[in-house]
Amino acid sequence: MIAPGTAQGVQAGRARTATEAAARVMVPRGLKQLVYDATGIGVAAVMLFPIYWMIITAFKPGRDILTLQPKWFPAPFTLDNFKDAIARPFFLDDVRNSLVIVGVMLALALVIAFLAAVGTARFGFRGRTAFLVMIIGVQMVPLNALIIPLYMLLDSAGQVDALPGVIAIYLAVVLPFMIWTLRGFVANIPVELEEAAMIDGCTRTSAFFRITFPLVGPGLVATAIFGFIQAWNEYIIAYVLLSSPHNQTLTVWLASFTTNHGPEWGPLMAAATLTGLPVVAFFLILQRYLAGGLTAGAVKG
Repeated sequence: MIAPGTAQGVQAGRARTATEAAARVMVPRGLKQLVYDATGIGVAAVMLFPIYWMIITAFKPGRDILTLQPKWFPAPFTLDNFKDAIARPFFLDDVRNSLVIVGVMLALALVIAFLAAVGTARFGFRGRTAFLVMIIGVQMVPLNALIIPLYMLLDSAGQVDALPGVIAIYLAVVLPFMIWTLRGFVANIPVELEEAAMIDGCTRTSAFFRITFPLVGPGLVATAIFGFIQAWNEYIIAYVLLSSPHNQTLTVWLASFTTNHGPEWGPLMAAATLTGLPVVAFFLILQRYLAGGLTAGAVKG
């Protein structure tokens, strides 16, 4: 038994007081974290629900899709909607067109945007500020307002209803954001890293590709994902410029599921699910490089 008036008693009392204070602090913090977690889960559920409903609708038979009492799980599920979607005319042609347009556009955009980002972030030149302001200004112009001028421009060049014309338009639309994003990544990498490599014997070009380029990896991946999603899901330009069924993209192909009697919901949801798979696959392939490139090249050797 420790007497209250002794030194040991005083120390024990202080320890109890500190423990009680820590307990009082931990309870609000734990409750606050619980509220944050619940809010995050709720927001994620709201954002993911349309995707979930699209997928389960793709597996539902027609009688379950139009029923007034919603079914949260397709029982029994069917693959007839997917068979109907794949059997539609020009499906494989439109898949090929979408892959060609997005693939070529993305490769060109990454190269051009990366060079422009390095030039605006590492080198000073006359008109650089005006160039950056122009990049921001271009993104403020609504794309729908440019449809008629773009159509007339491609018609004069003989590129209406041609894949190269659409690739060029997609490239012009995606480039401003990609340049601006990559410039931020390049500018945030200290130039002293390159200078240290040059002191060790590297040339300026070698120092850039050995040190800076690996650190820009997350930026390249992020902009590539953005450019892929924007070009893959684009509808207005492809609908206006590509009139032939064998030249159209998958987003235009989805419009064929809307008839005079209304949308065919089952095949439409199945087709939308198939259209979204390449985006998911592209992200899953590249997402590991988002974290892997943050430290690559930072250690000599």
